[in-house]
Amino acid sequence: MVPPPPTNKPHVCLSTILIMGSMALIDAYLVEQNHGPRKIGICIMVIVGDICFLIVLRYVAVWVGAEVRTAKRGYAMILWFLYIFVLEIKVYFVYQNYKADRKSLDALARKALTLLLSIFIPVLFVVLVAIDHMEYVRAFKKREEIRNRLFWVVVDLLDILDIQANLWEPQKKGLPLWAEGLMFFYCYILLLVLPCVSLSEISMQGINIVPHKMLLYPILSLVTINVITLFIRGGNMLLYRDARVSGILIGKNVLAIILKTCSFVQYRRHMQSTPPAFGVELQKNPAAHARPSPAALQVVMQDQTPLPEVTTTCEHT
Repeated sequence: MVPPPPTNKPHVCLSTILIMGSMALIDAYLVEQNHGPRKIGICIMVIVGDICFLIVLRYVAVWVGAEVRTAKRGYAMILWFLYIFVLEIKVYFVYQNYKADRKSLDALARKALTLLLSIFIPVLFVVLVAIDHMEYVRAFKKREEIRNRLFWVVVDLLDILDIQANLWEPQKKGLPLWAEGLMFFYCYILLLVLPCVSLSEISMQGINIVPHKMLLYPILSLVTINVITLFIRGGNMLLYRDARVSGILIGKNVLAIILKTCSFVQYRRHMQSTPPAFGVELQKNPAAHARPSPAALQVVMQDQTPLPEVTTTCEHT
């Protein structure tokens, strides 16, 4: 394996602590939900799984720390995908155990699970983006614009986790089985894909990053989060009388739809009204302008042809 370039050790340590800390806390939920000999078996399984994950993390995290000062975020996307893939599998089993044991109404533990996910997942995303380590972004205004755009990603992550948390938090009447499964795996896919899209936009922009041209994530989040989750919450509230639906996040989605639509319209008007920059053709084909045409060369050659010598003979008088 090719050795990585010099890595940022504090960044590697912080991301490893966040990942393994959240894994350990979810493992504690899994162990505590089982009793008797089954509890010992679950404990052994999660320990072996965490050791295997730590071996993979040891290599991926080093490469993530190596690219943190560059414009690339490829290994950060790989690390995010691995983390969410494994974490959400464990969360699914925790959710199924809570669902099977409806008599257990430990509301504090369920709220703590929601709080755990809503802290560790957004914080890890912010760490992987590492805005403060982008040395190639020197302009303060541009860096703040990138930070504002990533703030929307964090808010969207919290929005997804709020929908997912409705499945295991205490409820008087549960949703249909197909609706619960659809909601969980829809949130699972969004957590896997959307942050990777945001990281890929940063990588594709490169050193000359232009925040207002990062339009892929806003468009996807507008459709998959702001619009669809609005229908999910509205359906749960109207059809199933779900009292846990957050009215604040419904208002957030409505405002996000209005703001993003206005931003897209203004951006399109700005692009249509902006005249083509002076000298674009010169930049695209400088050689054609620098090289003189054959006609011009012919004129120059004709101008530079020597005049015939005029010899005068002196006659003897």
